[in-house]
Amino acid sequence: MAKKNIEQVNLIDTFKDFKETKNIDRTTLVSVLEDSFRSVLQKTYGSDENFDVIVNPDKGDFEIYRNRVVVEDGAVENDNAEICLSEAQKIDNDYEVGEEVSEKIDFAKFGRRAILTLRQTMASKILDLEHDTLYNKYKDKVGTIISGEVYQIWKREMLLLDDEGNELLLPKNEQIPGDFFRKGETARAVVLRVDNLNNNPKIILSRTAPEFLQRLLEQEVPEINDGLITVHKIARIPGERAKIAVESYNERIDPVGACVGVKGSRIHGIVRELHNENIDVINFTNNVKLFIQRALSPAVISSITLNDETKKAEVYLQPDQVSLAIGKNGHNIKLASMLTGYTIDVFRELNGEEPDEEDIYLDEFKDEIEEWIIEAIKGIGLETAKSVLDAPRQMLVDKADLEEDTVDEVLEILRAEFEQ
Repeated sequence: MAKKNIEQVNLIDTFKDFKETKNIDRTTLVSVLEDSFRSVLQKTYGSDENFDVIVNPDKGDFEIYRNRVVVEDGAVENDNAEICLSEAQKIDNDYEVGEEVSEKIDFAKFGRRAILTLRQTMASKILDLEHDTLYNKYKDKVGTIISGEVYQIWKREMLLLDDEGNELLLPKNEQIPGDFFRKGETARAVVLRVDNLNNNPKIILSRTAPEFLQRLLEQEVPEINDGLITVHKIARIPGERAKIAVESYNERIDPVGACVGVKGSRIHGIVRELHNENIDVINFTNNVKLFIQRALSPAVISSITLNDETKKAEVYLQPDQVSLAIGKNGHNIKLASMLTGYTIDVFRELNGEEPDEEDIYLDEFKDEIEEWIIEAIKGIGLETAKSVLDAPRQMLVDKADLEEDTVDEVLEILRAEFEQ
């Protein structure tokens, strides 16, 4: 008897643990616990249809009643659904054939195996429910900013905890170069996606996605949040530079000025959050040529030729504007292409004159430099030897997508030509 009492106490304690530690609403908890009991009853009796299960998560207890019909002695065909008259009258002398007997069941008498099965079933069902709750909560938060406490830092990712202790993952490739967090600090990021493989949700965060910058803008610029300014497109090289195209339908509102704020007051907070990522805000326009011109700022464009079918743009500039259009490490032209959706090729304008007599077209070096390398360099708007020598070395690596050794070899060949 003492052993059964201990088992009953353990079962009640387990019940209370789930009630106290799981962040689940009462109605759902009652349903899950009742299903767990019925699952064990089904396995024990073959059916749970004639049982009443009453659970009370507020008190942390439960009651189970089995309902059986009274039949004549010797006429019982189903022990679970029927009880003979003599047995029924041991419970109450007034029972007669045809009446229903409701008898309270002591679950502890089911034995250790049944109790263990119940606990395992209960844990499994509540774990599944927690996963469903977590997935449903965060699938609706994709694209929104959340804050989490840094709990663990690994080489490839960082683990954060939200206010309810849910685990959030910030992969290394979704962190801004220069991000450095310590355990216990608070980090902000946008919910990038929610993976749910085998009903095991994983919340993936990002600080490099364009949506993170957009949400920061919405927090800092009331006109965007109020719908007075529209953010059409954002292009980012995280931690380096970003370009934002904005538009206002209210003539009294300057969208660029509103985003930047007085003396940069609004944009400065965002820049700090993004580790001094330079942010260019430009006016959006449906005029593609004008949009490309604005996107390539601060360079001054002489002329633009578009091919709308291939989404390519040939941009012609004075020689002193080429480096401005390309930008440091090719960032300016890359962001302009991302922002406008056009592949932009930059060309030096010669004003109808032949290039410097001492300069040499790259095609003249086909016997020393492989043709595909020459075409890759020409593809970023560099047609002559001197234009390549004047361009930043890193730009040739990044923009022309060449190996550093290849770039060094090309530069050595070109320099040798002018040293002769």
